[in-house]
Amino acid sequence: MSRATGILRSLRPRQWAKNVLVFAAPVAASVIDERDALLHTAAAFVCFCAAASATYLLNDARDVGADRRHPTKRNRPIAAGVVSVGLAQALAVVLLVASVVGAFATAVDFGWVLVGYLALTTAYTYRLKAVPVLDIVAVAAGFVLRAIGGAAAAQVPISEWFFIVTSFGALFMVAGKREGEATDLAGDAVAVRPALDAYTPTFLAYLRAVFSGGTLVAYCLWAFSSAEAKPDGAFLFQLSIVPFAVAILRYALLLDQGKGAEPEKLIMSDRIVIGAGVGWAIIYASAVYTA
Repeated sequence: MSRATGILRSLRPRQWAKNVLVFAAPVAASVIDERDALLHTAAAFVCFCAAASATYLLNDARDVGADRRHPTKRNRPIAAGVVSVGLAQALAVVLLVASVVGAFATAVDFGWVLVGYLALTTAYTYRLKAVPVLDIVAVAAGFVLRAIGGAAAAQVPISEWFFIVTSFGALFMVAGKREGEATDLAGDAVAVRPALDAYTPTFLAYLRAVFSGGTLVAYCLWAFSSAEAKPDGAFLFQLSIVPFAVAILRYALLLDQGKGAEPEKLIMSDRIVIGAGVGWAIIYASAVYTA
């Protein structure tokens, strides 16, 4: 692996898919077809990609010792020695500055959201990742801040139900990630991720049940609330519950099989989850924009 390839891999471009969440609020508020909202949301996406890559670099630089004991993470460029710790930290600083400057240039409120995201990820890297429960909440909060950032960039309000669905969905995904990591790492789990020492299989199953149930109930209430607010699209809003429930239940099944260690890879590789997601997007978009 060349150094340039190592740097690119260290930025983890595949993880940028998570930042698509910035489009959620503008799409739900039906303003994404407006030029300014679209440009600001796209800028927010780029800023989050830069900020996220910076935190990945810092995290890998700090965890280089633990990563070398991990069955797959030891192949990461920094752990493998392709990219030096010093270079990773220097590049991270450049990306952090660029992301913050770009965020405040996009919208002041969005700038503060990004600063909050960076503060959270820094706290996670240096402390929270080793604290049981708080590690799950911190990672989930990162997803929620992405959604809030999109709303701030496009300057649209966030409904209570949108916030609740996003929060429960993020917690559900992260709880599944911890369960998948515990399965994949087996005896090395505690050495690689200390917080896993406190999690029993029954507790992780409990979290999965609570968060998946909360996500489904909250979305149903949001769909019916949206139907009342927009009678012309009432049937479509209610119909969107079906593919949404299929996606959640299918994902829960995959988590129960211990496949949740890499959520972004799992979501993009399972045909049923992809099909349900596409179906939901078409139905919801039709309810918002054409009804």
